[in-house]
Amino acid sequence: MEPLQQAILLRVNGHYQEARQLLLSLYEQDKDDPHISYQCAWVHDLLGMEKEAIPFYEHAINQGLSGQERRGALLGLGSTYRTIGEYHQSKKIFKQGMQEFPNANEFPVFLAMTLHNLGDNEKALKILLNKIVELTDDEGIQRYKKAIQFYADKLNEVWD
Repeated sequence: MEPLQQAILLRVNGHYQEARQLLLSLYEQDKDDPHISYQCAWVHDLLGMEKEAIPFYEHAINQGLSGQERRGALLGLGSTYRTIGEYHQSKKIFKQGMQEFPNANEFPVFLAMTLHNLGDNEKALKILLNKIVELTDDEGIQRYKKAIQFYADKLNEVWD
């Protein structure tokens, strides 16, 4: 088994410290491999080492990570920025993710959390209400879909 695959298997099986040690060793051998950088970021996040994860996420993205790994790296980076209070950076990354992966529903949902942190609760709730209507098959929600969509951006309006 290749060392990177071994490290991923260790991570998947919950052996985070072992995975981290192997990944850091691999990173020292090949700093230009975006897949290794991404896995380093991921394992640091799992270990609660968010600040240490950020440079690995950024490096992986800047080194040309693509596909589902890029999608995961953008989400991980945006989420990590949010958890350390870097809300404007988080917002920027989630918007980038939404541009690059317009059908990935996780980005607007995570953006809504960041908007809440930034005090833009109305916009956050609008995003979430629209995602609920878009994604649910619930009969009751679908029955009131038009009303939910209508009120989603009028939450603070009062009619006489």
